[in-house]
Amino acid sequence: MVRFILAVLLVAGIPWCAAADAPPPKGSLVIIGGNLRPANAPVWERVIQLAGGKGARIAVFASASGYPERFGKSLVERLNAYGARAFFVPVAMHLAGSNYKTAADDAGLAEAVRNAGGAFFAGGDQMRIVRALRHEDGSNTKVLDAVWDMYRRGGVVAGSSAGAAIMSTTMFGSPRTVLSTLKLNMTEGKEIAEGLGFVGDDVFIDQHLLVRGRFARMLPAMLKTGYKLGLGIDEDTAMVVSPNREVEVIGYKGALVLDLAKATSHDGAFNVSNVRVSYLDNGDRFNIATHEFTPTEDKADNRLDPSRPYYREPLFSADILGNSTVVDLMSKLIDSDQPEAIGITLGSPNGIQPDLGFEFRFTRTDDSVGYQSGSGESYSIYNVRLDIRPILIRRPLYQYK
Repeated sequence: MVRFILAVLLVAGIPWCAAADAPPPKGSLVIIGGNLRPANAPVWERVIQLAGGKGARIAVFASASGYPERFGKSLVERLNAYGARAFFVPVAMHLAGSNYKTAADDAGLAEAVRNAGGAFFAGGDQMRIVRALRHEDGSNTKVLDAVWDMYRRGGVVAGSSAGAAIMSTTMFGSPRTVLSTLKLNMTEGKEIAEGLGFVGDDVFIDQHLLVRGRFARMLPAMLKTGYKLGLGIDEDTAMVVSPNREVEVIGYKGALVLDLAKATSHDGAFNVSNVRVSYLDNGDRFNIATHEFTPTEDKADNRLDPSRPYYREPLFSADILGNSTVVDLMSKLIDSDQPEAIGITLGSPNGIQPDLGFEFRFTRTDDSVGYQSGSGESYSIYNVRLDIRPILIRRPLYQYK
């Protein structure tokens, strides 16, 4: 029932949050796409800075892990190596010798979390986090209420991989592969589930985005649940969300912004038109409230001139869901004399609906703009149109014997 009510509210555009009468949080979020490397100092140091600086107390949740004690210990050591005073929170379904339901409502543990400067959620299975920190009726445990209190007071909530997925009110639960998600309908409570909602009810979050081509699975999930705005973050990279809802990208790669405000979906196999896609590179900013993009200083003076394109040939990819392929194709399009770029994705001939594939058509519009770094090695790309339509895959003309 809770999921049904949430879906209705989202479609209607009515705000929903964990505590509707609470003031906006004064804290920040650090949403990490997974696989955060130990040497990625900008991300680790930002978490600690937002938690209060050197010596900050940070509550570490390894609730998503199948081996929470081991992964929690590793994460505590990593944060402490960068100057924090992190501590492990023993609330996890798979923690030996502990009852997670009892621990999640322990008043002393909740007080320790409440008095911390930040919380860090490790990766694994995001459904385990929600099950560990929410009661069966959907209400918050004392420890989860403590995280919210800390965040509202001005602390930081960070999460990597599964810890990033829980940031939105609705998240992927137990999803299929990206291509299967495009081909098949999604089910609430299975592929789609309730997250913890720290980023607010109006933004959908996904992770491991570019490495695994997951931008494509965000679209059917957003359309089904009524989201107009989606933020997807790549591995070893973070989106830092400030109290004024400005997003800054830091780390190895970047993030995609998916805007469905003017998108139209069609009946039958997955088919959507007029999605707006933007790529935020390291250092770029995007404001969730105003939808304004700001390139990093290195790019601000290097706006691309459409009359002086670098690429001058048709743009096509036979594997649009490949590692970072979508960004590579968009980068070429924004610096090209071509009006559009096309990518396709196909499945195994032995897979689900083997004759069904999808065409991704990226088009430059009057609103499309690109920036290039001073070194010429990276792009920021804003407001490219994306249309996705199903295509029929023909079988080979000849069969080998």
